Amino acid sequence: MVFIAIGVTILAWASAFIVIRGTGQYFSGGALALGRLVVGTVLLGIVVLLGRKWVAPNRREWLQIIGFGVLWFGAYNVALNTAEQSLDAGTTAMIVNIGPILIALGAGVFLREGIPKWLAIGAGVAFLGVVLIGFGTGAKELGNGVGVALALVAAVTYAAGVLLQKPALKRLPNAQVTWLGCAIGMVATLPFAGDLVRDLTDAPAHAIVGMLYLGAIPTALAFSTWAYALSRMPAGQLGVSTYIVPPLAIILGVLVFQEVPAVLAVVGGAVCLVGVALSRRRPRVPESAHSDSLSA
Repeated sequence: MVFIAIGVTILAWASAFIVIRGTGQYFSGGALALGRLVVGTVLLGIVVLLGRKWVAPNRREWLQIIGFGVLWFGAYNVALNTAEQSLDAGTTAMIVNIGPILIALGAGVFLREGIPKWLAIGAGVAFLGVVLIGFGTGAKELGNGVGVALALVAAVTYAAGVLLQKPALKRLPNAQVTWLGCAIGMVATLPFAGDLVRDLTDAPAHAIVGMLYLGAIPTALAFSTWAYALSRMPAGQLGVSTYIVPPLAIILGVLVFQEVPAVLAVVGGAVCLVGVALSRRRPRVPESAHSDSLSA
């Protein structure tokens, strides 16, 4: 069941990069985030109402959920939507998905899990990959440079959100945490309500359908399946699985928009993946130590 949940999450999030790219020309980044979160909050609220009994969060859990909601649901969506107004879907996905390394680094610093040598090396290599993506997309130009910076903001807020969400899932139901986070993110994006009303007035039907899709599938469904999997496996291990998202986003971007990331950007994405692989390496256990453990 966990693997099914991971698969649903990956497919839904890969499709989100494409739908955001297609609807971004009709909605501002903040308006699209708010519209998506309104839909997600309503649908997730129905799930909570039909689900198990409410578990009251304690003060620490409330702080974790508020941080998770503001950063991942709120700031992440605004930054991602705005980034894709100047970057193609595949390039944005490659930058955003340095998040798992940031999660591992954050766990090492804030959760006192330590930072192994290979994690530090992998993080450095992944950062080099992001620099190459920036040059590959022409980040020296104002629009693309801002897009790369916002995609990095999305990666940071994604990682911070996971680090805050994980401990809240220890005691609280998955659906409850996800709905609260979505609702808090919606409240955080209410300043864009005027933009949303204006954009909805001018947007064509297919763009509105795209916004509804973002709220229903990549938000309500995929964040629920993510929370289910996150409550049952380590955050770092689950985060690595999202590295399947960028290749899928690139393929979908080519099929739907005929957008192919620049060669240097693709090279940078590959370097990011190498960094991830390096970060997952474990120190080799000497043969003598292995024999001693067997004899013990």
